[in-house]
Amino acid sequence: MNEIKRYSDEELEALLNDMESDRVERKRAFRNEGDAARQVVCAFSNDLPNHNESGILFFGAEDNGEPSGLPITDEIIRNISDMKTDGNILPLPVMIVEKRFLKGSEMAVVTVFPSDMPPVRYKGRIWIRTGSRRTWANDQEERILNEKRRSKDLPFDLHPISNAIIDDLSKVIFENEYLPAAIDKEILDANNRTYAERLSSCKMTVSPKNTTPTILGLLTLGKSPQDFIPGAYVQFLRINGTELFEPVVDEGEIKGTLPDIIRRTEEKLKAHNNTAVDISKGQQITSADYPHGAFQQLLYNALMHRSYEGTNTPGSSGIMVGNGEK
Repeated sequence: MNEIKRYSDEELEALLNDMESDRVERKRAFRNEGDAARQVVCAFSNDLPNHNESGILFFGAEDNGEPSGLPITDEIIRNISDMKTDGNILPLPVMIVEKRFLKGSEMAVVTVFPSDMPPVRYKGRIWIRTGSRRTWANDQEERILNEKRRSKDLPFDLHPISNAIIDDLSKVIFENEYLPAAIDKEILDANNRTYAERLSSCKMTVSPKNTTPTILGLLTLGKSPQDFIPGAYVQFLRINGTELFEPVVDEGEIKGTLPDIIRRTEEKLKAHNNTAVDISKGQQITSADYPHGAFQQLLYNALMHRSYEGTNTPGSSGIMVGNGEK
């Protein structure tokens, strides 16, 4: 869903002065208009033309956009607001109801945001806007709305970070480290795509035109990923014993891109995994307290399968050695 926008009086009056469209409808009053108003909210939520902008429903306005003189009482605002939660429109719409003073008169303004989960139904029926008219969706239009929903059901790592920009990604890491490791050199040499197109094709940004970085992009290429995903780091702790209150041998926060975190954490684990050299049998045999491959598996699983969504809790790494130290 798009960022919530509150329209200025000037913008709303411009919509009143314009013709009714697939984004604007006017009602003289709310009484006896309950069904029609809910159909409008449903249609605006579906946003079949894919404007990705909110629809505006005015109460207290004539068809020509002039005020109807309707007094906007608290009761009217409550009744209009009830359209959102009475269970007749599903999935529940996202809308804002306001009392505004436009063209010298009171009006109730309903701002309806496009749904991330179309098709939206009112009493089981899908409503859409065709120009200034609302109507039922036919089979083809319903398929279009279903496809819109599927396109928004992205995996978490492909979701955009709205306050990040393309400059928050490291071009050096992308071109000198990521691309050579991910794509065959001959393909790279023959590829004439722009930097933005390459980022998008690797899912590091939303698209070549919308260069907002994704979660994947920031974790993989971010100059400072933790500015946007605070929990995306490892908290390392080694304790001289088995209880958290016992003396700390080593601790630290390991930050950076995900590849950097993995590399530096592995170095930490290697440094704390005691090794011994046996030369008693005429040859040098080196052994560690624990196979490093086991540490790698634990670390990779912890970082690759952790949830970065809805939590600022860091990844953690601990080691257990034979003398009871942790």
